[in-house]
Amino acid sequence: MRKKISRRLFLRSAAGGSALPLLGGRPWAAPASALRFPQVNGLKPQFELGMASYTFRAFSRGQALEMTRRLGLRRLAFKDFHLPLETKTEEIRKIAAKVREAGFVLYGGGVIYMRTQDEARRAFAYAKAAGMSVIIGVPNHDLLPLVDELVAENDLRLAIHNHGPGDKLFPTPESVFDRVRNLDRRIGLCLDVGHTARAGADPAADVERFAGRLLDVHVKDVTARTAEGVTVEIGRGVADIPGFLRSLVKVGYAGTVSLEYEKDEEDPLPGAAESIGYLRGVLAVL
Repeated sequence: MRKKISRRLFLRSAAGGSALPLLGGRPWAAPASALRFPQVNGLKPQFELGMASYTFRAFSRGQALEMTRRLGLRRLAFKDFHLPLETKTEEIRKIAAKVREAGFVLYGGGVIYMRTQDEARRAFAYAKAAGMSVIIGVPNHDLLPLVDELVAENDLRLAIHNHGPGDKLFPTPESVFDRVRNLDRRIGLCLDVGHTARAGADPAADVERFAGRLLDVHVKDVTARTAEGVTVEIGRGVADIPGFLRSLVKVGYAGTVSLEYEKDEEDPLPGAAESIGYLRGVLAVL
């Protein structure tokens, strides 16, 4: 059973009725200033910040949406905690419609693991039913020919997520690129900043190396550029976040940069807010 939110994390702001239909209130719209950024060295960022709902894995779907709203974000990718993969197609459509009615852009889902052909087909059916544009996934290597067919059949993108040292499938962005370079261009990379740093690679350099296959970004900071590194508030760790953001602007990346904050599972909002604030601050002064 999912933990009930009894902490004074955000309930007071939601008291008297939430701003979300899923919580019984009205839709909302984030101010434009929360979604776009000023020019950076003459180039205007083409991306938006978003939320990977894994950040709020200990909370219900409604609570995750309310916290995302409080951060001034509208783009999000659901982890299956918040929209289970086994949900029936019609129910997926209804839930996704309510999320959009609340003012959010449900652009993706993941990380979704694909170990069998059935799991791969289910992932694409799930994303299509939800109206997502990208699956953030990890298919087994032997399933790449199948997913190559599925992206074309469903006109969906598959952003393969690298998970750093210890991941036998896709530890680095380069390991993804090497496997997909000859496949449909709708198959590419979800570059995880923290895991890339933990693998000893340079996230900023990899943005430029693999820009043509960069479909999504999970941003986090870590305590060390080794396998022992763990998530910390963005700006407190070793990742070169300013350099990474400069590279995104330089290559004209136009997707989503979603915060995946893995620290403080039961109380993530303060650290998530600090992290989003840091990203916005860096973008404002680059």
